[in-house]
Amino acid sequence: MPGENLSRDEARARAELLSVDGYEVFLDLRSATAESEEARPRTFRSVTTIRFRRTGEGDSTFADLVAPSVNAVTLNGRALDPAEVFDGSRIALSGLREENVLVVDAQCAYSRTGEGMHRFVDPEDGEVYLYTQYEPADARRVFADFEQPDLKAPFRFEVAAPEEWTVWSNAAVESREGGTWLFAETKPISTYITAVVAGPYHHESDLYTRDLGDGRTLEIPLGAMCRKGLAKHFDADDIFLVTKQGLDFFHDNFDYPYPFGKYDQAFVPEYNLGAMENPGCVTFREEFVFRGKVTQASFERRANVILHEMAHMWFGDLVTMQWWDDLWLKESFADFMGALALVEATRFRGGWVTFANNRKAWAYRADQLPSTHPVTADIHDLEDAKLNFDGITYAKGASVLKQLVAYAGPEAFMEGARRYFKRHAYGSTRLDDLLAVLEETSGRDMRAWSRSWLETSGVNTLTPQLTCDAGDRITELAVVQDGGAGPGAAVPSAPRPHRVAVGLYRHEGADLVRYARAEVDVTGSRTVVAELAGRERPAMVLVNDDDLTYCKVRFDEGSLDTLRGHLGSVVDPLARAVCWSALWNLTRDALMPARDFAGLVLDFAGRESDIGVLQTVHAWARTALVHYAAPEWRAEGGRRLSEGALRELRLAEPGSQHQLTWARFFASVAATEADLQLLQGLLDGTAKIDGLEVDQELRWAFLEPLASHGVAGEPAIGAELARDDTASGRRHQVRCLAARPSAAVKDQAWAQVVESDALSNALVEATISGFTQASQRQLLAPYAEKYFAAIERVWTERSIQIGMDVVRGMFPALQDDAGTLRATDAWLGSHPDAPGALRRLVLESRDDLARALRAQSCDAAAG
Repeated sequence: MPGENLSRDEARARAELLSVDGYEVFLDLRSATAESEEARPRTFRSVTTIRFRRTGEGDSTFADLVAPSVNAVTLNGRALDPAEVFDGSRIALSGLREENVLVVDAQCAYSRTGEGMHRFVDPEDGEVYLYTQYEPADARRVFADFEQPDLKAPFRFEVAAPEEWTVWSNAAVESREGGTWLFAETKPISTYITAVVAGPYHHESDLYTRDLGDGRTLEIPLGAMCRKGLAKHFDADDIFLVTKQGLDFFHDNFDYPYPFGKYDQAFVPEYNLGAMENPGCVTFREEFVFRGKVTQASFERRANVILHEMAHMWFGDLVTMQWWDDLWLKESFADFMGALALVEATRFRGGWVTFANNRKAWAYRADQLPSTHPVTADIHDLEDAKLNFDGITYAKGASVLKQLVAYAGPEAFMEGARRYFKRHAYGSTRLDDLLAVLEETSGRDMRAWSRSWLETSGVNTLTPQLTCDAGDRITELAVVQDGGAGPGAAVPSAPRPHRVAVGLYRHEGADLVRYARAEVDVTGSRTVVAELAGRERPAMVLVNDDDLTYCKVRFDEGSLDTLRGHLGSVVDPLARAVCWSALWNLTRDALMPARDFAGLVLDFAGRESDIGVLQTVHAWARTALVHYAAPEWRAEGGRRLSEGALRELRLAEPGSQHQLTWARFFASVAATEADLQLLQGLLDGTAKIDGLEVDQELRWAFLEPLASHGVAGEPAIGAELARDDTASGRRHQVRCLAARPSAAVKDQAWAQVVESDALSNALVEATISGFTQASQRQLLAPYAEKYFAAIERVWTERSIQIGMDVVRGMFPALQDDAGTLRATDAWLGSHPDAPGALRRLVLESRDDLARALRAQSCDAAAG
C-alpha cells in the first residue's frame, strides 16, 4: 500500500468500479473535553455506514481511513478482521456485490495541525473548540470514506457532544436530544467539503429572502460564529451585509437558486487557510475578526474571501471537478467571480485595483518558478494536489478568465455559466465540459483559446516600441511580445493572443493623465497599434492599461524616465497600480536596482491614495531591502526606508488608515537606536504621535522589532502577554520569543519546530516567523546545514501541512550567497528519489535564492 497518498490512476479505477448512494456518519465528540493522558493521542469514536453499488468490472477495492485504530469493519453483514484489512490509511474490501453496505467503527484522532478534526483549547477561558478541514483529502481522518471528489453522495451526520455545546454541519439540524445532534441529509456532495463545527461558539443569526419571480420566495437562514473570547470584536452585521449582497449578485447572474439550504459562516482558530467553501457551513480563519484598528483593505480582503467562498457554492460544490487536474474549474472561477462581485455588489468598488496590484503579483511569482504549470495541471496524486493551491490555480486562472470575458463578452460568459450549472448540477466535470458551453454561448473557438491560455505555462512580457517624427507625432507604436523578459524568466513556448488596452499619458498641470486609448488584439511577436499613429508624443505609454490581460508590462525608456519623476502624478488608481506592479517586476527580474525601487517608494508611496496598494508596496520595499539589495547597501537602505517611513507617519492625517499603515511599515524597517527608542516610547507612553492609537495589535507589532534587536527580553514579552493573555496574544508571544537575538533562543525554536511535533500548526507558524529575522543572518548561518539534513525526515514524519510550513519557512534564504545555492543543488542532486512535492518546495526556494542573487548583482552594479 502506498501510505496516505492516492494516485489519479487509483481514483479513476475506483470511480469506474463503484458509485456511492450515501453516507451515515456518527461522531462521538464528548471526549474533546474529557481528561486525557498526554502520552496518548486524544481520540473520538467514528462510526460510518457507506451504501455503494458496484458499477464496473471487479470485486475488490478499498476505502480510505487515517486513524490510530479500528474497532470493527463489516461488509454486507460480514465481519472483517481490522488487523488484516486496515493498514493505517486504507481498508481493503473484497467480495463486492452489486449493492454493498460497509460499516466502519474507528477511533479517530483529534488534530493539532489544522487537518481533519482540529481541537483548540482557548487559553483565555479553557473552553474547547472543534472544527473540520479536509481539502484535499482529510475527511478520512474523521470518518471512513471513498476520498476523491467525483464520488459524490448525500451525507447524514449525527454528532454526540457535550450538552452545553452547539454543533453545526452542512445541513440543518433535524433533531436534538440532549447532546446528540441529528442533521438532515445533504444534497450529493464530495467528501472534502463536508464539515462539522462544534463547541461553545458565540453565534449570531439573520435571514436572506428573495422573490424568485415564479411565485416562490427563497429563504436562506444565515449564521455567523466565532469563539466567545472574540465576541466583543465580532462585527457580524458587516459580514451579513456582504453575504446578502453576494447572494443577490450570484442569484442575479447565475439563474440557479442557492441549493444548500442554510448559510453558516464560522470563524475558527488556528486555521491554515483563508477559508473553505463547505456548503452550508463555510469556515474562515478567525483573524478576519479584527481585534484592533485595521484599514479598509482588511475589510475589503474579508469581503473578497466571503464572496470567493460563496461563488464556490456553484463553482465547486454544485458542480465539482472530477480530479484535482481541474482544480482551476473551481478556484479560478471563484477568484474571478469573487472579485467581480466585490466590485459590482459591495462598497469596495476599487477591487480590480487590488486584484491588479496584489493578487496578480502572486500569480506572476508562481508562474516564473521552475514548478510553473498550466492552469489546468497534471496532478498525479494528492501530494501534487496539495501544492497546486497556488498563485497559478487561483490568481492566474482568474486573470485568464478576466481575459476570457473581454474575448467572449460578459453576457456570453455568464450564459455559459448558467448552462454549465443546469447541465452538470450535483455532478463532476472536466475542462471540455466548460469549453463546450462557452463555445455555444460565445460562438468563439474555445479550444484554441484553451490551448493558449489554460494548457501552457509561463507569463508573457509586453513592451511598447515607440517612434515619433520631428514634429513629435507618433509614426508607429508597436507592442512586442516576450521582448525584455529578463534573465531566468519562464517564457511561454509561443506568443499568446492578448486583448489589451494601450494608453497614452501626458502632463496636465501637476497630473499625469491619459489622453488616448486603443484596444488591440496582440497575437504575435509584434503588433502595430495603428489607431494611435499621428497622436502627439506621450510622456508615458502604458501597455495593458485597465489591466485587461495577464502579462508582465515593460516600458520604453522615455516612459520609464517619466515614472521615475512622476509616478505619484498618475491620476487613475488602476493605472498607477499597474505601473507599481510593472516596476516591481523589473526589480524582481534584476532589470531595476533594488535601491531604485526603494527610492520610488520613498518619493511616491506617500502620495498613494489606495490603501491596499500602499500596503503591497510597503511589503515589496521590505523584500527589496532584505533580499534584492546589495549586502553593502542594506544598512544604508534600511536607514533611508525607516527615515522615510517615520516622515510619512508624522505627515499622515492623525487617526487615518494611512497613518496606521505607515506606523506598521516603520516598525517593520526600524533598525537604528533612535527608531527603537521611539517604538519603546510609543509602547510605554513616553512618546506620542498625534492620532495614533497604539491598540493591542499595534503593541505586538512594535514589540517584535524590539525583541529581534535585543531591546525587549523575556520579561517585557511576558508582561505584554499578561496584558493580552488570549489565543492571539499567545501566538504573538511565541513569535517575539523566537525573534530574540540569542543562539540559545534559536536552538530552542529550531528544536520546537523541526525536532518536535508538540506545537500546534498556529504556533509552528509563529515560531518560524520569529526565527527568521533579517537582522540575524550570522546567527542563523549554522542552521543551513541542519536544514538539508532534516527536511526529508520532517517530510516523512509530519503531516503534509506542517511539512510544507517547515520546508518553506526554514529554508536558509537569508544565507544568500553562492554557497547556499551550491548546498541546495547538492541536496537536489543527491535526493533524486525524494517525494516529488518535497523536491518541488526545495526547487522553488532555490529559484527564489537565485533570483535574489541576480537582483543583488544588479543593485551592486548601480552602486
